[in-house]
Amino acid sequence: MALAGTDVIGQAKTGTGKTLGFGLPLLEKVVVPADVESGRADTGALTNAPQALVVVPTRELCVQVTNDLLTAGKVRNVRALSIYGGRAYEPQLEALKKGVDVVVGTPGRLLDLAGQRKLDLSKIKVLVLDEADEMLDLGFLPDVEKIIQQLPAKRQTMLFSATMPGQVIGLARRYMSQPTHIRATAPDDEGATVAAVEQHAFRAHSMDKPEMLARILQADGRGLTMIFCRTKRTCADVAEQLTRRGFAAGSVHGDLGQGAREQALRAFRNGKVDVLVCTDVAARGIDVTGITHVINYQTPEDEKTYLHRIGRTARAGASGTAVTLVDWDEITRWHLINKALELDLENPEETYSTSPHLYEALNIPEGTKGVLPRAERTRAGLGAEELEDLGETGGGRRGAGSRGSGSRGAAAEERPKRSRTPRQRRRTRSGLPVAAEAAEQRETAPEQAASAGGDAADAAARKPRRRRRRTRSGNAGAPAAE
Repeated sequence: MALAGTDVIGQAKTGTGKTLGFGLPLLEKVVVPADVESGRADTGALTNAPQALVVVPTRELCVQVTNDLLTAGKVRNVRALSIYGGRAYEPQLEALKKGVDVVVGTPGRLLDLAGQRKLDLSKIKVLVLDEADEMLDLGFLPDVEKIIQQLPAKRQTMLFSATMPGQVIGLARRYMSQPTHIRATAPDDEGATVAAVEQHAFRAHSMDKPEMLARILQADGRGLTMIFCRTKRTCADVAEQLTRRGFAAGSVHGDLGQGAREQALRAFRNGKVDVLVCTDVAARGIDVTGITHVINYQTPEDEKTYLHRIGRTARAGASGTAVTLVDWDEITRWHLINKALELDLENPEETYSTSPHLYEALNIPEGTKGVLPRAERTRAGLGAEELEDLGETGGGRRGAGSRGSGSRGAAAEERPKRSRTPRQRRRTRSGLPVAAEAAEQRETAPEQAASAGGDAADAAARKPRRRRRRTRSGNAGAPAAE
C-alpha cells in the first residue's frame, strides 16, 4: 500500500521491521541519476533538494535510520543525510549544498535549518513520522506541525509507531489524506508484548540492586545487555559501579556530549562493551543484534515505556529475557503497568542477591559473586572505541574528552612548541638601563636630602588656599581644617 502511494498509519510491535516498512517505499519514490540512465525517469526529475523527509524523536534513532536507508539504497546510490542537534552545523550545511535525496532528522535542527533557508523542503514527495507518540511525549509536536506546514500539499505521508495516543491520531487526521490504518500482528502473538520475551519481575531493595545486577550479568548464555534507569544520575552511577566490578560498561544519557553518546553506542554495537546503561533516550528504535537481556534497574514510568524498553531484545524473530527490579516505593507503578499489559506479574517476589530463586529463574551459576572474575574480562572496554570530535554545540555538560573543536583544552594540545629562543628585552628609562639609573639615584641621594628643607618651604608657599564653603544662609563657613 505504501508503494502504491497511499497515506499509511503503520502500527506494529517493536522489532518487527517498521524502518524498512517505510524505508523501501520511500527509496522507490526518490529519483536518482541511476534511474535516468536506466530510462525509468526523465532528466528534469533530478534535483539536489531533498525528495523525502523522515522525522524522528531522538538523535540515536536518527543515526540508525540513516544507516539503514544508506544500506538499502546502496545499489542505486541514494544520498541520505542525518540532521540532528548536538554537533557542528558546517558538515550538515556542506552536505545539503552538495545535494541529498533523503533527509532524516530531529524536529529542532530541521526547523532551525529550514528557518535559515538552508534546508529546501519544497521538493518533498514523501514525509515519514517515525515514533510519533514519543515526539508527543517529548513536546515536539508543535515543531513537527511547523515543519509539515512548509511541505508541499501534494505528498505521501506515513506515520509509524508502536502505540497510537489520541493526539497522534488527531495529527494524522489534520495532515493526512484518507490514511489506511494498518496493525501488523502475528496470528499466534496475542497481547501487547512480544511472545519471544521471557519476562521476570523481582521486588528488590535499592541498596542491594547493584549486587543483584552484577550477579544477573553473569547468567549463563548472557550476550549484550541493556540496563535502563529513570534518571541521568542513576545511569552514570550504575555504569561507574559496574566498571569498578570488572564489567565492560558504557552509558548513554542526556548529560553526555553527543560524541560520548555515539562512542558508547558504537562500542556496544562492535562488542567492545557488552553492557549499556541508559535512560529512556535509547529505548526507542535502537536495533543492535545480539541483545539477550534487558534489565529495568528502575521501574519505567508507564506501560508504553516498558514496551519500548523490553523491545530492544527479541527482535527480528530472536528470543530474549526482560528483568524488572521493583523497589518498595515503585510497587504501585508496577501494578498499573502489569494491569495495562496483562502480564500476570502483579506481586513480584521479595528477592535479594543471595536468594536461590533468583539464581534458578535466570540460570545464574552457583557461587557467583558480585565481581566479574579476571579470567572473564575479555572485552576491550569503552576506551578502545575512538571518540569522534563532532564540533559539539551548546553549553551543556559534556562527556569526558567530548569537548568541541574550539575548546581551550584542544587548542592547548594542538599549539606547536617554540622553534626559537625568545628575544631578551632590556628595560630602560630615559634611554638608560634601569639598573644604571638606580645606581645614579643612590649617588645623588645625600644632595637631595640636603635640599629637602628648602624644597619643603617652597612647596608650602606654592600650596593653594583652601576654598571656603558657603552655607545656606550665605555666611562663609569655617575651613574644614578648623
